[in-house]
Amino acid sequence: MFRIEKSVRTILFLFIIVAVVIIIFIPIGIIYAVNNGNPYTQWLMNQHVPDHLSEQGYKDRDLIESTYTEPKYLINHDYYQGQYKVTFKDEPDVFYYYGLSKEGKHVKQFCEKDVKIHSNEVSYDITEETKHSEAGCVLWQENR
Repeated sequence: MFRIEKSVRTILFLFIIVAVVIIIFIPIGIIYAVNNGNPYTQWLMNQHVPDHLSEQGYKDRDLIESTYTEPKYLINHDYYQGQYKVTFKDEPDVFYYYGLSKEGKHVKQFCEKDVKIHSNEVSYDITEETKHSEAGCVLWQENR
């Protein structure tokens, strides 16, 4: 009968475990990232954007919504792919987007904003100045 040494069996067992983990967990991680965005980017945005909004003088009571979103198209390469969507109580039909620069981790408001026309339908983007527009906003469609 063919006998395998104990050390060879241990190495073979470890190899099989590593192969199974790679085959199962890497596709799961890729599917998660495609559907939900990069978890590291989401964590960064959740750390920096609320602080930026506070520095601008906004409080939680001024906001209807402030949440991380993952656009399904490429944005400005100087910024992480994820965005932070903010809706203000005094301007509920305008959705503002904030980005985080890859270098320096600076929060900037994107000039493009979504405007809601009907109850659940976002109809178009605008770049005009609105009530909560910040000076020095960045176009998300440049440098793609």
